[in-house]
Amino acid sequence: SVNFSPDGKRIVSGSWDKTLKVWDTESGQQIFTLEAHPEPVISVSFSPDGKRIVSGSWDKTLKIWDAQSGHAILSLKGHSGRVNSVSFSPDGKRLVSSSSDKTLKVWDVETGQEILTLKGHSDPVNCVSFSPDSKRIVSGSWDKSLKVWDADSGREMLTLKGHSHFVSSVSFSPDGKRLVSGNMGSNTE
Repeated sequence: SVNFSPDGKRIVSGSWDKTLKVWDTESGQQIFTLEAHPEPVISVSFSPDGKRIVSGSWDKTLKIWDAQSGHAILSLKGHSGRVNSVSFSPDGKRLVSSSSDKTLKVWDVETGQEILTLKGHSDPVNCVSFSPDSKRIVSGSWDKSLKVWDADSGREMLTLKGHSHFVSSVSFSPDGKRLVSGNMGSNTE
């Protein structure tokens, strides 16, 4: 997994080698490497202000890091399966994670407290994303569906079906009115 910092000056990468690396985009030089998790780091993201990084791992945890120093700030535990995707809310106050345990969890960024557990998919949840206004979450699953959730209440608002293979990527449009999704099927879909 890779992600640009909001200012475009750094890139964070997560790897099968269990590390998290931060790179300078201008020089291409590695700024630091963190021995982040005891299992592969599957998803990484910068916070909207660029001050924090979140990593999600197959070790069933998320970790929040200081983006400048690389120091660990919080370790978030609550999933009973691999963490497949992590994302900050655009307002920077919450995180959402998806897991092989078929759930999504919403977390408070400051305290690390689990706020909501969202259940509704019948298979592992691969990908998640907040809407631009931080009010909705979209998730994609091995069950070949997308679900849209109310980010405050956790209520399932909409289920979309149509993929013939598992959903591997989801995103809201910048205005929050449309969704795009991708799957691991043939390139004819």
